[in-house]
Amino acid sequence: MKTNEDERGAIEQALKRYYFQGIFEGNVELLNKVFYPGSFVLGDINGKPYAKTLAEYLDGVAHRTSPKDSGQPYETEIIEIDVINSIAVAKVRVTMYEFNYYDFLAFHQLDGQWVIVNKMLTHVEQ
Repeated sequence: MKTNEDERGAIEQALKRYYFQGIFEGNVELLNKVFYPGSFVLGDINGKPYAKTLAEYLDGVAHRTSPKDSGQPYETEIIEIDVINSIAVAKVRVTMYEFNYYDFLAFHQLDGQWVIVNKMLTHVEQ
């Protein structure tokens, strides 16, 4: 029997292997492995509303200079992962370029794999 600790570990691995690494490299293939098709990315950046479909978000990732190629600092932090049955929420922090993002990532376990079904983000001044 898997425990919540096992599931938290699986989500942590998905975050590190696909989400954080995909953003760092600008690698849409990695991000597609962790996002559920049809997901939305919602929030605000500098007080302005931000709303994208997954396709729009990934297109932006694909066409910007990746943090890896920019040579600028890139830091990630998993703040919290809360799991109940087949649903979970991860609170993470991603700093890149001049942004200090806090993300709430809603996960759902489908066919034994944890996928992001919704991303909410905001930039917080440091």
